[in-house]
Amino acid sequence: MPRYVLLILPAFNRVYGESAARLTRSELAVFSDRALRAEVSGIEETVIGGLPYVGFDTAEPLSAADVALLSNLSSVYAVFGREGELLRPLPMRPLDRLSSDLITIQKYAGKTNEHFTKLLLNVTVLASGRPLDGRLTVFDPMCGRGTTLNQALMYGYDAFGVDVDGKDFEAYSGFMRTWLRNKRLKHTAETVPVRRERALVGRRLDVTFALSKEAYKAGDVQRVSVVNTDTLRSREVFKPRSFDVIATDAPYGVQHGSKGGRGLSRSPLELLRQAVPVWAELLRPGGALGIAWNTYGGDRDDLAAVLGAAGLDVVAYPDFEHWVDQAIVRDIMVARKP
Repeated sequence: MPRYVLLILPAFNRVYGESAARLTRSELAVFSDRALRAEVSGIEETVIGGLPYVGFDTAEPLSAADVALLSNLSSVYAVFGREGELLRPLPMRPLDRLSSDLITIQKYAGKTNEHFTKLLLNVTVLASGRPLDGRLTVFDPMCGRGTTLNQALMYGYDAFGVDVDGKDFEAYSGFMRTWLRNKRLKHTAETVPVRRERALVGRRLDVTFALSKEAYKAGDVQRVSVVNTDTLRSREVFKPRSFDVIATDAPYGVQHGSKGGRGLSRSPLELLRQAVPVWAELLRPGGALGIAWNTYGGDRDDLAAVLGAAGLDVVAYPDFEHWVDQAIVRDIMVARKP
């Protein structure tokens, strides 16, 4: 029976690094169940030469397509076939089509760990039944400064977001314009007011870009669009059934609550009770919604009830719970739209 090991990518965040192997084990189980052709068994954490790995067996050798899929695991640095005491490196082919500094260059307080963002996007896409290498539309309804949007762009998806914080909107707009110019990518970028029934709803950043001038002329482009407004108004700025995937990192505490002035409690769970039905309207049938949340603000049953009340089916997934700090224990829940 073939044996393989995944070398865990070093994490700049020590706390997240301590959970990375366990989270990779759970992520691999999702890939095995929903994407890989090979039958995977015996998933376990191991240490080789003092470094963390996740090992597993397969009923038959991994195909090139399966290795390509494993190349996108959120915390995997390398894939090896294990032959006795020797490790044979396998050629990785990740989906990433843009420079990694699109994800890493922004540094600010409260930024979600990039590896975790990729994990959330991966397991949400796989729940939708869409192929990871498809041309998808991704929506983050609380996008902040765009970590989820940028990971979607890395994969070749179109990315859309909403955020109520004007400073975050300006920061992301400035970053994207500068990044595209520095990379010399053919693009257009404009910020326009968004109005509904003559009332100003918010501002909208619209960016279209391509990897080359030839691709741009041929229409092989990607799009990112962000609206500076309250997430409860998402339905006012995007059409129903617009997105294949919704992935978001929910507020971790009262300081992140909605600021829309619509009588909304600043409790994260109360925010989700009011926002999830709005978001669900924006999902295409078969699409998936993935939420990362602080379990101190509501347990799994609470969040499952919110998703079920919005007409979504919670997906049975392995454990992604992990400690962030003394006030935050983060977990992931994914639901699918029938």
